Amino acid sequence: MGLFTGLILLPLAPVRGVAWLGEQVLEQATREAADPAEIADQLEQLDEAESAGEITADERAEAEDRLVAELIQAPPGGGWHPPEPPGRPA
Repeated sequence: MGLFTGLILLPLAPVRGVAWLGEQVLEQATREAADPAEIADQLEQLDEAESAGEITADERAEAEDRLVAELIQAPPGGGWHPPEPPGRPA
């Protein structure tokens, strides 16, 4: 990035920073939602809620189907990947 381009785009730096932060929050939320251990905990909570009579068998089956669909759509590996630091555009 040239000196003049950098000076012209300098007022947009806070906007780019906020956009990057939003992307990081979204990625973290996606990783946590697709975490197999988290989904297993939620399935266990569904079992407990049905046993306690808080939800019906139909409600449990519907919620279980949603959780299994999330698990199937999870990226391979399902592990944590460090976010890319904000850098200069190439």
